[in-house]
Amino acid sequence: MKTRRPAVAGRFYPGNAMEIRHQLSDILDRERPLIEMALAEKEIIGAVVPHAGYMFSGYQAIHFFEILKKSKQQFDTFFIINPNHTGYGEEISLDENDVWETPLGKVEIDYDFYDLLDFAESEAAHKFEHSGEVMVPMLQNSLDYAFRIVPITLSHQNPENARIIAKAIHKANALLKKKICVIASSDFSHFVEPEEGKKLDRPVIEEILNMNPEGVYHEVRDGNLSVCGFGPIMALMEYAGMVAHKPQTRILRKGHSGEIMPSNEVVDYVSILFYKD
Repeated sequence: MKTRRPAVAGRFYPGNAMEIRHQLSDILDRERPLIEMALAEKEIIGAVVPHAGYMFSGYQAIHFFEILKKSKQQFDTFFIINPNHTGYGEEISLDENDVWETPLGKVEIDYDFYDLLDFAESEAAHKFEHSGEVMVPMLQNSLDYAFRIVPITLSHQNPENARIIAKAIHKANALLKKKICVIASSDFSHFVEPEEGKKLDRPVIEEILNMNPEGVYHEVRDGNLSVCGFGPIMALMEYAGMVAHKPQTRILRKGHSGEIMPSNEVVDYVSILFYKD
């Protein structure tokens, strides 16, 4: 059984199980009063979730994972769609491994989807990529049931590839009929002053809330913005439109790295839930 070893344990999140659970517990204690737990009653489609180190973006990410934990839904498979920061692999790449290992244990890849998705497989595309990996310990920490993952890394982010991914997932699951959840891994503006980041992110967030993938693309590209996972976000938006007549969105939490480590050059983090009303 081929295993993907953790590439960023000890850097983006702690390197052992006890420290991971302790850190996430501390983050949850701080954020608990702000989490909109009524959303756990909704039918979850997926979410935009930040992928920086837990000490920075865990405060935004934990909102989604706690809602997921309290949901009565149990998901068979989580699609983790993330941007490719390393440049390895194809435009759209699945992983070649059978399982992903973290300090919290192993999670199987759901190969039931692989033949149906018909995307390239590349171990290199995922081997050193952090933006998918960081989601897995948070899932393991939050859920008390077995689940599988389908990691998809995207290097060429455009509306066409977003639609290709969304259509492929939707078509595959029409046959498999599993309970799936789609995570779009993305941070927002990078290395800008805090107020500038809010200003730059605002039109992109508005297009997300308006369910306009093309609008997201043009805001990011025309404005030369540094929203690093806009392709995964568009894929989630496209998929949501396929499984719900009027998918709903809710901003769960916004923030930036300067709230943890004061700086005039911060990275912005936003978590957004997609659900059926």
